[in-house]
Amino acid sequence: MSNRSPEIHRLTGSLGADVTGVDLLHLSESAFASIHQALLDHEVLFFRGCALDDESQMALAYRFGQPSIFPVLELLGATEPTFQVIEDGPDSPNEADYWHTDVTWTAEPPKIALLRAGIIPAAGGDTAWASMSAAYEALSPAMRDFVCQLEVCHDNEFFIEAVQRKMKFSEESENLARGLREKFPPVVHPLVRTHPETGRRALLWGGRFMKYIVGMHREESTALLGFLGEHLNQVRFQCRWKWTSGDLAIWDERATVHQAVNDHFPARRTVHRCVVDGDRPYFDPEARAPVPQAING
Repeated sequence: MSNRSPEIHRLTGSLGADVTGVDLLHLSESAFASIHQALLDHEVLFFRGCALDDESQMALAYRFGQPSIFPVLELLGATEPTFQVIEDGPDSPNEADYWHTDVTWTAEPPKIALLRAGIIPAAGGDTAWASMSAAYEALSPAMRDFVCQLEVCHDNEFFIEAVQRKMKFSEESENLARGLREKFPPVVHPLVRTHPETGRRALLWGGRFMKYIVGMHREESTALLGFLGEHLNQVRFQCRWKWTSGDLAIWDERATVHQAVNDHFPARRTVHRCVVDGDRPYFDPEARAPVPQAING
């Protein structure tokens, strides 16, 4: 086991850190504890050329909790945690070039994600992250108080449409769509969630999975979600990673959003992803954790 303390280098004012000096294949308990704390502090961590394969990446995921079964594969009968190999290319356009937290159309979205670079195009293909805790804190006190009272309905229709396009709207895709709607009906989440480990508040942003704010007229909901979408899109909340093959990113799904930047089409790009089960998002009005200085500044 490697007992070296990781070297952590902050990337931007709001989030992100480049981690060096650790062997992810042979992590001691103390080194893993340092990485876990760094994840809570910086929200997304990057490890260059970490030499993991699917098996060792999944083993690392287990140290953060129970790896998830992807909903589509669960519907098809999978009973073990699953890997996704996500491929963009001429026959499989990028479907994730928008800010989102993963699968918010489930009652308990994942808490942590691990993404490893496979085939990387010669140019483009970066991934960007944004801090939803920093975005929340940057709102005015009046707006923070207001959005903390709101809930949003999320559904899987956008995801279903993407699946059907890839499956050429076949009979199989229609059956799958029906099953996804039945097993994963629309769900309501707070617009602002409390982080269960840090106590910090963050916008819970599902992007195209968000349908409307509960209790508002559609025009009001559209206007407020539009404002918040523009707000979180500010560069000051973001970091961006230029991949090389073998790099690993680990991020806190409870505090961030991400997007796969679609600037490499039609070049091929593959990434290997697994996620860790989370809990039902909630808002605790009594939890008011201090904001880290790097984010306040």
